[in-house]
Amino acid sequence: MSRHSSFGRSNKNVKKRSVLKRYERIDALKKLGRWKEGANRVTGLPKTLAT
Repeated sequence: MSRHSSFGRSNKNVKKRSVLKRYERIDALKKLGRWKEGANRVTGLPKTLAT
């Protein structure tokens, strides 16, 4: 049994998010070498490019 095409979203029209979640931003900073281990900041994370 399949779902009707009007129910839910299809993967055809999925847009890429322009905002990173916190863990994604920290991972990006680690790759760039701009994250110091032990830095446990809640606010004030540097901006990164969403790629």
